[in-house]
Parts: sequence; structure tokens; C-alpha cells
Amino acid sequence: MTCLKVGLTGGIGSGKSTVAEFLAEYGITVVDADAVSRSLTASNGGAIEKVREEFGDEFIDSNNAMDRTKMRELVFSNPKQKERLEGILHPLIRETILVELEEVVRRGIAPFVIADIPLLIESIDFYRSELDIICVVDCDIETQIERVEKRNNFNRTKIIDIINSQASREERLAHADFVIDNGADVTLEALKLQVEQLHFELMRLCEDTTA
Repeated sequence: MTCLKVGLTGGIGSGKSTVAEFLAEYGITVVDADAVSRSLTASNGGAIEKVREEFGDEFIDSNNAMDRTKMRELVFSNPKQKERLEGILHPLIRETILVELEEVVRRGIAPFVIADIPLLIESIDFYRSELDIICVVDCDIETQIERVEKRNNFNRTKIIDIINSQASREERLAHADFVIDNGADVTLEALKLQVEQLHFELMRLCEDTTA
């Protein structure tokens, strides 16, 4: 059976992480880009020395981890500083994700593996040739705003700024091989049923590819 590499993405507040959790319940390995990023900037992480070189010792804490509070304050309202940080982190994140995906494929123990990547479409030129399938978790913008307001207690302006900094809904859908609808009227049970159907379809694709 061929192990397919499946990219999972969605805008902030779309419910992508919930979908990833449901897929993991089937025993599917999920490579989480956010977890990779945290690991790279944690104590003695792979990005620490590059962050130190670019931003200075004041952005590295006593545990030799990136000082997230200081860095957040620096990049939040400064696009150029944000670009500097992303220039360090994004290539390392992409490289680490691909290594982890290939390790699952090499071991040959899974029908498919999920790469949970919030900014997949923003980096589509890099990822498109590395992934077999792209699945998008979709909802309307107003639903995104309402969910993030409740979850993060952000104000509406900040949430809209985040949404505008990401790929548009239309861009994500244009690249989607599968779409999970998680609009405002979709219950958790209905979402889980869609994930079950996605799992079934991906398993079928794995079998067809092998055949």
C-alpha cells in the first residue's frame, strides 16, 4: 500500500486542528507545523543560533530558547521584523516537515500521513510537488471571526488583520483536492462524519494507487 502525503490547511478559526485530532484518532500520524516551529525555537532548538545571529542575545532567554514575549512584541506591528523572523523559521519548518513525512513513508506502516500546515497555501510553490493531496477545512470569514473572538479574546480588527495576512478563502479552495465544510451551522458530530468520509476516501486512494 502506497503511503500518501496529505496536506491539511485552513484559515484561522476554521477548525483545522479539530479535524487533525479526529484524523489522529484513526491512528494516522499528524506532522504539526506549529509543533515543529515551537520545537525549533525551544531550548537549544534548531533555529536558536540563527535567531541569535539575526536579532541578538536579548531575544534568547536563560534556557537558550527564543524569548517569545519579546519576539512577539517586536514582530507584531513591524512587518519587516516579521519577515526577518519568517526568513529564518519557514525554511527550517519546511525542511523538518519533509524529513518527518519521509520518515513515515520510509517506515511503510501507514496508508497516509497528514501534514497539518496553517500556511500551506502561502508556501504552495514549495509544498505542491511534495504533497500528493491537499485538504482544506473551510468556513466563511464571519464564522472565523466569531470563533477566534471566543477562543482567543482578540478584538475584531486584530482578527481581520490576521485573516488578511493569510491566503484568501478562494485561494485555498482553488488548491483543494478535498474540502471539509466547517461553517457556522456544522455540528461537531457532522464534522466528525465528514472526517470519517475523508478517511475512507484517502484509504481508497491508497489502495487504488497500490493496485
